[in-house]
Amino acid sequence: MINDEDDHMTTLLVAKQYMKNFINKYEIYLKPLMKLVLALTALMMINGKIGYMHKLDNTSIVLILALMCSFMPTNFIIFVAAAFTVLHFYALSLECAAITLILFLVMFLLYFRFSPKDTVVVVLLPICFVLKIPYVIPLAMGLVGTPASVVSVGCGVAVSYLINYVADSATALSGMEAEDITTRLRFVIDGLLNNKEMVLTIAAFAITIMVVYLVRRLSIDHAWTIAMIAGAIVDVMVLLVGDLMFDTKVSMVGIFVGTIFSLLIVKILEFFVFHLDYSRVEKVQFEDDEYYYYVKAVPKITVATPARTVKRINTPRKRSGSGQSRR
Repeated sequence: MINDEDDHMTTLLVAKQYMKNFINKYEIYLKPLMKLVLALTALMMINGKIGYMHKLDNTSIVLILALMCSFMPTNFIIFVAAAFTVLHFYALSLECAAITLILFLVMFLLYFRFSPKDTVVVVLLPICFVLKIPYVIPLAMGLVGTPASVVSVGCGVAVSYLINYVADSATALSGMEAEDITTRLRFVIDGLLNNKEMVLTIAAFAITIMVVYLVRRLSIDHAWTIAMIAGAIVDVMVLLVGDLMFDTKVSMVGIFVGTIFSLLIVKILEFFVFHLDYSRVEKVQFEDDEYYYYVKAVPKITVATPARTVKRINTPRKRSGSGQSRR
């Protein structure tokens, strides 16, 4: 049984190494492709959820903009997605578009000030909400991000709830009188500020990121695994306690199932990013003129990809008749 497990692990490690080599070799092509897929998914999701401006709800326009995003810096995807959202809201309601534009400007100021490298998070979080696994983002950012990732995750949550709120309230907004600007403004602002579920989700994800970040930095064996489990438990507890306090009517089944799937995804992330061999831990102690140093060294699990050998078989040439020895 142990040998079988070792063989399976070796196979996975070899596959991982092949994938890393492939990515390093073709990185110049894979990066634009990944940005293309990300932009295409985000724009199609926006059109599917709030496609009020029919000119933008066009496959050709989406493809052209996604291709532009693939050759531009990653942050350009956020600007295109934000512009799509504002234009769709403008087709529904001028007041809704104005409030959304102001909200985006505030979020951009916070985002570019604290976590400008977390573009993927802001774009992926609304997609994860659609897939019912948003809990994977705070767990992953606690492992590979910094405490500043709270800002980008909070922006992603706010955008997700904003899109859902406007989509659910589209009938009410379109039914209001066009001259009644104050009523529309108050309707949209109150809907966002009084959204207890959004505030609770932002708080839960922020606490989860901090817990995972602090635990995974501890000098203990299997720190990443312990951190992701602790973060998942804290996330579920905060959401459930908040539901009892504020009556947000969250789906308990959805939270538990989504969290379990999120843990599996984050475990795969750990395998590719932070896979250590705790059976070969070494503790080193040394000193200089001012300090003593205690260092705990944990080796990464690596395996070399098997080299391919090519065998050449040389066939003997037939001797011609002229090559016979003369008497």
